[in-house]
Amino acid sequence: MSRASNLFQLCQIPSTNLLLRSSKFPRAANKLLWNTGLNVIPVRKLYPTLCFCKTVQTTTYEVVNGSYVPSTQTKQEKEMKDKSSAKLDTVGAFQKLPMVMPSVDILHSALRKAKRVLPTKGIANIAKRERNRGAKQLDALMKELVVPLRTYLESFPKKKYLHPYERSLIELTLGDGNYEEVLGNVDALRKKVVSVGKEHASFCAKSLTKREAEERLSEGVKKIEEVFNHEAEAVNDLLHIAKTLRAMPVVDLETPTLCLVGAPNVGKSSLVRTLSTGKPEVCNYPFTTRGILMGHIVLNYQTFQVTDTPGLLKRSDEDRNNLEKLTLAVLSHLPTAILYVHDLSGECGTSPSDQFLIYKEIKERFSDHLWVDVVSKCDLLQKSPVVFITEDSPDHVELARYRKMGPNGAMHVSIKSEAGLAELKVRVHELLTSQMAKIRSQNSNQENQVFT
Repeated sequence: MSRASNLFQLCQIPSTNLLLRSSKFPRAANKLLWNTGLNVIPVRKLYPTLCFCKTVQTTTYEVVNGSYVPSTQTKQEKEMKDKSSAKLDTVGAFQKLPMVMPSVDILHSALRKAKRVLPTKGIANIAKRERNRGAKQLDALMKELVVPLRTYLESFPKKKYLHPYERSLIELTLGDGNYEEVLGNVDALRKKVVSVGKEHASFCAKSLTKREAEERLSEGVKKIEEVFNHEAEAVNDLLHIAKTLRAMPVVDLETPTLCLVGAPNVGKSSLVRTLSTGKPEVCNYPFTTRGILMGHIVLNYQTFQVTDTPGLLKRSDEDRNNLEKLTLAVLSHLPTAILYVHDLSGECGTSPSDQFLIYKEIKERFSDHLWVDVVSKCDLLQKSPVVFITEDSPDHVELARYRKMGPNGAMHVSIKSEAGLAELKVRVHELLTSQMAKIRSQNSNQENQVFT
């Protein structure tokens, strides 16, 4: 009973349930405890165990630069990086285009290389050796045609990844949808050549005799050549696109750019030849400038860019031709300063009244650009023409003033007499210096937005 008395001392706890090991206490003690009103739960064997408690981790982490950073911050950083990469789109993709071979050269090169393919060594049976040679040559011919096409498709950029300026050049120079259509035709040609090549190589590999293998080889070569020639115009179209796009002028987004804008034949190209290294065509008829022409100005050991753009006419955007849309694309997508050229002499073919309306539209649309107005051919200006004003409205007063002297603050220059050219160069230098400060300020603001 001493063991039972010790047991009663140990059980003086407020709990009504007691867990005991039957190996330590005899049945008599268990029965005695049961009579006292305590519940005894017999367990055959009970080993002491360690219990570890750990709170559930609800935030995921990932290693960034050797430290643990919450995933929420990582997503924010990724979003900022994506935004910054979108803002830092650069131009120059056209200069990275591959050299496209004419379709005739691709085919002749493939035929020549395929004929040099030999059968696998060690084949003693003549029929097996011939069908092996035929299948390998057809497979080689297919690959020699397909590999250049696949390389072109991978090297030509997708339009959605290009800078908006270059996307506009593709649409306005090649026509809307033509770029994607040509690439789609090249890809369709590639798939047809692969299909026909594999089919005839399989036929040749199943030949039973040497003669049958030779016939199937000849038939397969003719079929592949026929398929390729039927769709070869797509390759030649791609060659034309590559030449056209590579000839596009390269614009450096970090270099200040002066863009000459105005109606056709007002003297923009002549000013570009005078102010920069650019040598655009100068003729006495509208739309002499058939695209975007680039030149450079070197002032005080600093290099600046100058663009000559096609002239603008007085009409809505829906009625503008692609040349006019090129001018608007430059102003919309490139960080340029504008030198707007006016011709009040009556020689350009666009009346001063129409020039005034065009000027007001462009000035309002691109008011955030740095701006300088220039009246060209001032040596031809005589006494101001008589302006008949039937209504006393501000527009007519402004138009009358414009027809006499151009916009307020406009510089008067003449290429022929060289009047005002020295002052214009100084003003252009000041304008481009301001443009450089503006570009640097915008870049620093973008960087601050990325890191904040």
